[in-house]
Amino acid sequence: MSATLAGPTSHLLEVKHSRFLVHAAPVTTPEAALAFVADVGDPAATHNCWAYRIGSEYRFNDDGEPAGTAGRPILAAIDGQGLDQVVAVVTRWFGGIKLGAGGLVRAYGGSAAECLRVAARRTLIVHASVMLEYPFDVTGAVHAALAAHDAEKLDERFDADGVRLHLRLPESQLEPLKARLRDATRDRVRLRTVEPQSES
Repeated sequence: MSATLAGPTSHLLEVKHSRFLVHAAPVTTPEAALAFVADVGDPAATHNCWAYRIGSEYRFNDDGEPAGTAGRPILAAIDGQGLDQVVAVVTRWFGGIKLGAGGLVRAYGGSAAECLRVAARRTLIVHASVMLEYPFDVTGAVHAALAAHDAEKLDERFDADGVRLHLRLPESQLEPLKARLRDATRDRVRLRTVEPQSES
């Protein structure tokens, strides 16, 4: 089960007089990630390198450091900590001593990893989106089952054949809900999953 950060966090590392300040935060959209980068980056600093991971979407930026020495190690730190829906920005103030490519990778990746390692986390719950179709006479049994399995009603429609219900629930509750509906309605509910979505 993946996790994200419980809230914004920061960490400062000094390497050969260069200062590396990490700011990281939970985000749910690329737009929010880029807004965070713009917000915490210091225009007066030498570099503001960053990366984010939101599900299968990710981006990173070396902000003028040699290619592959900053943004990618920051992304590797996010992935290495098993985090999702996270953005990390590492701001560097140059201290006069060159670190070389290996030194930069260690400084950017290491400072980001340490920041994320000690940060408070919260578990991401994967939700399933489900459509139910059932006759009117089992509505009471269906609603009782939904309440017992943390299901949230998104949409409800009625037609001549009965009810169509769109709901969302934790993926872990899907199989128990199916079994309960089958038992409670003598298998009169048709259930199909729509796309899963990750939410916190």
